[in-house]
Amino acid sequence: MSTGIETFVRYRRQLHQIPEPGFEEFETQRYLLDRIAELPQDRIEIRTWRTGILVKVQGADPKRTFGYRADMDGLPIEEDTSYEFRSKHPGYMHACGHDMHMAIGLAVLSHFVHNPINDHLVVIFQPAEEGPGGAKPILASEELADWMPDQIVALHVAPEYEVGTIAIRPGILFANTSELFIDLTGKGGHAAYPHRANDMVVAAAHLLVQLQSVVSRNVNPLDAAVVTIGKIEGGTKQNIIAEKARLEGTIRTLSKQTMELVKSRIESLVKGTEASFECTARIDYGSNYMQVYNNEEITSEFMDWLRGSGTAKLYECTEAMTGEDFGYFLENIPGFMFWLGVDTPYGLHHAKLEPDEGAMPVAIDTVTRYIRWKSEQPLAGGKAL
Repeated sequence: MSTGIETFVRYRRQLHQIPEPGFEEFETQRYLLDRIAELPQDRIEIRTWRTGILVKVQGADPKRTFGYRADMDGLPIEEDTSYEFRSKHPGYMHACGHDMHMAIGLAVLSHFVHNPINDHLVVIFQPAEEGPGGAKPILASEELADWMPDQIVALHVAPEYEVGTIAIRPGILFANTSELFIDLTGKGGHAAYPHRANDMVVAAAHLLVQLQSVVSRNVNPLDAAVVTIGKIEGGTKQNIIAEKARLEGTIRTLSKQTMELVKSRIESLVKGTEASFECTARIDYGSNYMQVYNNEEITSEFMDWLRGSGTAKLYECTEAMTGEDFGYFLENIPGFMFWLGVDTPYGLHHAKLEPDEGAMPVAIDTVTRYIRWKSEQPLAGGKAL
C-alpha cells in the first residue's frame, strides 16, 4: 500500500462509488479488507464484526490503547454531483462523508503500521451509523472486548467550514437524537359518508399541528430541542376516507432529561388523539442515539496542542442538533470528535454534496501527529487520560 495522499484520495473515490445501507456494507467491507491486506502484516491483527472491521496495530512498548473510528454506510439518496466517480449503486450515495472518513482511517492505519509508536492503536471501521446504529452493539461485541481503547478519536466532515479548519468544543457537540414513527388506525369509508368513518388523515393533521407545540410550549426556551415531522402517509384515493395514517420524524435535544420530557409530551398528545378521533395509535422511537459529549479534559488538551501544532486552524464551535452514534463510544471511552472543514455549499445528506478532498491531508496529519504526541505523554495517575 502506497502512503502518498493521492493513494488515499483514490481510495476515497473508489469507496464513494459503492455506498451501501447499514449492516449491508458487504462490498465496502471487502474493499477495506483488500486494502488492509496490502499492508505489512507482521504488526497488525484483523477482526471482522458483522460488516465492520477492527484492526489492531501492535505497539512497541504498549501501556495503553488508542482508538480511531470511521463509519462505513451510505444513505438512500440519488446522487446529483458533478463527479466522474459517482455512485454505482442506484438510489444510494455517500452523502455524509463516510467515504472520506474511511479513507482517512486507512491513511491513519497505514501511517502507524509504517511508523510505529509505543502504544497500541485500534482502527474501528463501524457499520450502520446512519441507522439502525452500529456503535452500541460493536461496543458490546466479543471482538472489541479485549481491544477496548483507553482513549478514542473520530471526525466528521463539515461543509460550512473552510479547508484547513478543525471545529470542536469540550462537552456536548452533537445532540441526543431519536427517530419518531406514529401509526394511527381508525375506520375507513366512502368520502360521501364521513360520519360513518374515522378519518386518519384529519387525525394526523391535527396531531401534526399539536406536535409543534411541544418545543414552543413545553421546553424551557433557554434549553434547545427539535421535533420535526418529515413525512406523512395516509389514504389510497381521493374519494376514500383513510383508515390509516403514519407520521415519521425526528427528535433532537441537548440533554437526556429534555428528551424524556419531549417523549412524554408526545405520548400525551397521541393519547389525546386516540380519544378525540376514536382511533388507536402506536409510537415507535426507532433508533435512539446518545449525545456526543467530548471529554472536557482531553478535548481542552487537544485544543491546546492543536493551537501549537500548526496542522490546522482551530475554531471553537457551538453544539449542533446533528446526531451521531459515536456518542456511545464517548459514553464508555474518554475521547472526542471534531468537525473537519470541507468547504462545500451543500450540506450533509444533500444529493450534491462534494467535500473538498484538500481536507484529507489536514485530517491525516492532525490525527497521526496528535496520537503520536499523546502516546509520548506520561500516563496521568496511571491512566490514559
